[in-house]
Amino acid sequence: MGYSWNWQVFLQAASVKETYLDWLVAGLWSTLKMGVLGWILAFVVGSALGVMRTLPHRALRVVATVYVDVFRNIPLIVQLFLWYYLMPNLLPDTARVWLFAQPPATTAFVTATLGLGFFTAARVCEQVRAAIGALPPGMRNAALSLGLTLPQTYRYVLLPVSYRLVVPPMTSEMLSIFKNSSIAGTVGVLELFARCRQLNDYTAQPYESFIAVVIGYLLINSAVMLAMRMLETRSRLPGFIGST
Repeated sequence: MGYSWNWQVFLQAASVKETYLDWLVAGLWSTLKMGVLGWILAFVVGSALGVMRTLPHRALRVVATVYVDVFRNIPLIVQLFLWYYLMPNLLPDTARVWLFAQPPATTAFVTATLGLGFFTAARVCEQVRAAIGALPPGMRNAALSLGLTLPQTYRYVLLPVSYRLVVPPMTSEMLSIFKNSSIAGTVGVLELFARCRQLNDYTAQPYESFIAVVIGYLLINSAVMLAMRMLETRSRLPGFIGST
């Protein structure tokens, strides 16, 4: 049975004020916002945990290790459901009232973004820990012998070098957070893939719908890869792996 291609479907009216193309653009924007906000959260939390895993304080290392083990071993879709259905009930009263007062779409977006961010933070933690561990021990010892405190040693010596070394694996994690955002549709977020399925349901044009979503993810990931490649080129250090 032949398939009837219809690329004009994107210009058809989905509602009084929107076309199906508007749906896809809105989904693309939601994916971008979720990915960027989730990455900021993942980078901040993951960096703190990565530092904790390299400190000489056993209690802090244990806390960070437990976090990584828990978040890396629970599937992301399970974590998103926990964030959507369980975590709001554990919030302080003020935060819970504010969250439940929002439209359902906003509540789903906030909880899904938190879930993506904290899930990815466990992976960022391991990248930062590995980068710090790959540095010569003499760097830490030299900084301490010059009179720097341990926090100053991390801030001015170890982390600036570690972040330069970790740009390539960080690129993979950043790409993953945008791709993993497609799972957020299971808790009601109308991101790009959810809009694609919605368009398919309304128009019965699956090929056009899925080709459009593939192009959308390619655009996002290509932009991320280009930006990170430029950052890697500008931040290379002579004498380290990947330098020229």
